[in-house]
Amino acid sequence: MTPCPICYNQQMDPQLIRNFCIVAHVDHGKSTLADRLMEMTHMFPQGQHVDLYLDKMDLEKERGITIKAQSVRLKHTARDGREYVLNLIDTPGHVDFSYEVSRSLAACEGAVLLVDATQGVQAQTVANTHLADNAGLTIIPVINKIDMPNSDPDTVKEEIEQALGMDATGALEVSARAGTGVPELLEAIVEQVPAPRGDAAAPLRALIFDSSYDAYRGVVAFIRVVDGEVRPGMKLRLMATNFTAEVEEVGVISPDMTKVDVLGSGEVGYIITGVKDVSHMKVGDTITEEKRRADASLAGYRDPKPMVYAGLYPIDGDAYADLRDALDKLKLNDASLVFEPESSPALGFGFRCGFLGLLHMEIVQERLEREFGVSLLVTAPHVNYHVFLKNGTDKMINNPSEFPSFGDIDHIQEPFVQTTILTPSEFMGPVMELCQKRRGNLQNIHYISARTTEVVYEFALSQIIKDFFNALKSVSKGYATYDYEVTDYKTSDLVRVDILLAGSKVDALSMITYKDTAPFEGRKLVDKLKETINRQMFDVAIQAAIGGKIIARQTISAMRKDVTAKLYGGDVTRKNKLLQKQKKGKKRMKTIGKVDIPQEAFLSLLKID
Repeated sequence: MTPCPICYNQQMDPQLIRNFCIVAHVDHGKSTLADRLMEMTHMFPQGQHVDLYLDKMDLEKERGITIKAQSVRLKHTARDGREYVLNLIDTPGHVDFSYEVSRSLAACEGAVLLVDATQGVQAQTVANTHLADNAGLTIIPVINKIDMPNSDPDTVKEEIEQALGMDATGALEVSARAGTGVPELLEAIVEQVPAPRGDAAAPLRALIFDSSYDAYRGVVAFIRVVDGEVRPGMKLRLMATNFTAEVEEVGVISPDMTKVDVLGSGEVGYIITGVKDVSHMKVGDTITEEKRRADASLAGYRDPKPMVYAGLYPIDGDAYADLRDALDKLKLNDASLVFEPESSPALGFGFRCGFLGLLHMEIVQERLEREFGVSLLVTAPHVNYHVFLKNGTDKMINNPSEFPSFGDIDHIQEPFVQTTILTPSEFMGPVMELCQKRRGNLQNIHYISARTTEVVYEFALSQIIKDFFNALKSVSKGYATYDYEVTDYKTSDLVRVDILLAGSKVDALSMITYKDTAPFEGRKLVDKLKETINRQMFDVAIQAAIGGKIIARQTISAMRKDVTAKLYGGDVTRKNKLLQKQKKGKKRMKTIGKVDIPQEAFLSLLKID
């Protein structure tokens, strides 16, 4: 694809640069708007129409969501006759990928806040607006999908003012699909988004806001240059890791990777240094020149705090090293992923991984399998528990198998979250009923408009990480949305339920649950495991236990060959002798037999009603 003819061989005047991102709730049209902006700035050959160009991953196309923030450099001739460079960053909308949004905001001065004219303000609209406002960005409210039959821009403007406290009288009305209002949006970006501030003559300071790995060229770092300039041949120092490297290539995304001679103050682009070790190029690090170093690094990013933990194990035990290498490379592209080695008697060697949510966990699993060819077994997810012991010590534990004996525990605290739910008013009853079932504590009700209500509940995080999203969509016919933030750790009456297969404890199937519901959940899990695990050549007992007390049991009966089929009449002792021989064989098999645990057994933990 031929890039547009922007001059790439000299520094841009920072006054002619605009760095902005698009933020919105899921499915409000961010990626479609990015396509129209690229189309109207002539990024594609004339007559060519490209859908969702910046959603490059197969998973993004299949699921219809943005997972990775993507940047592109546009050219626009404004009303004043001058040619501007617009650096656009398209961001995800799902709550699990809010860390991607926060990193993108650090590379921008402005944000286009996109709101669906048919759905109005939603949970992530509110959350992303607060992120942009806290980052000090100029926010341009834009109402999208005005060409839809049920669009209601006036009500949406009212919701923006009520929910976000923002003046929406001048909000632009556009149709990203049809292109209506997009030229006016381009002018608004030029006029309202401030030019980047920085000192072109100062020592180089550039922020790594994203990165990826190329098998041939090593780490590709995507940077925002704040001060100075970066050119091929420069020797750089990464200020956090104190690692030095020489620049092989600098470039911009326009719309594909395009080599340039220099990236100056205020510009967004990429650098390639040939570094193969992914640990040297960390997202949030500051790059400076080795000979002429900057005095202080840039602010960078706060470390993401995982909300959900699960074990990742290779199905083939020999693939452990491949999994470790794949996780290292994936972390380069997904800075919110954390992991550390762990081992399980039942599953062998693997990694304990931390995720921002269940969707994030699913995406990581699929990317590891698709992009790196590693077949995985993923254990049931858990949250982080704060365990206080009777000897006065305490520890943070995210794996039930690591819990100390309950006789040694004084009390346990679990994370609580404040959850903001936006729902059409007609579904208020079913939504509140669902929240009460999940032990929710009502905090506030706010009527944003005649059609939309905001409900705030406090939940234990463990109550919403598994299937709350699907249940909420079900009771609201797909219309309700939610966002959450962790507020505090609080004491709860919790116990550990262990699962025993053929008398052996499977630590990967252990779970932490409330004492009053433990017998019910233990029975449900044992029943589901019986349906999931294949029959063996011997009887397999499935038991749920709290400490030494069995609270539920099921038995998977053995597969049996009819050893008496060849007998036709005769003495019954011959038949009994064959049956006894078979019974002894089954007993011996049971002592040495191994029960294979399929992935569905771990997924069954997610499906307990």
